Amino acid sequence: MNFSELLEWQWRDYSSRHRNHANLIIHIVAVPVFWLGAVDFLSALLLSGLLHTLAGALLIGLSLFAQGKGHELEKVQPEPYRDMANHVQRIVAEQFITFPRFVVSGQWYANLRRSGG
Repeated sequence: MNFSELLEWQWRDYSSRHRNHANLIIHIVAVPVFWLGAVDFLSALLLSGLLHTLAGALLIGLSLFAQGKGHELEKVQPEPYRDMANHVQRIVAEQFITFPRFVVSGQWYANLRRSGG
């Protein structure tokens, strides 16, 4: 599956996999933390050095850990990863495209309201 197909596949049932109130709150905080970590990690690799690279990697790891815990609260669980390449592609797609699309489309807020938030 190419990246465009992955995005379509991920979007198809994204809303049904993000309905739990706590998971929605975790994601709205953790995804921007992932972005900060990614920017810190990449800029440090190019400009600063090891300390900032590790800080960026730590932010990414904490963000993914929190999101994983949030996903455990959902009735509809994520599909298992096929392999490491699939894992990385799906993480990148969700963090930078699918979740922001979910928020901008209003579906995050709609699901939050339905969840009692």
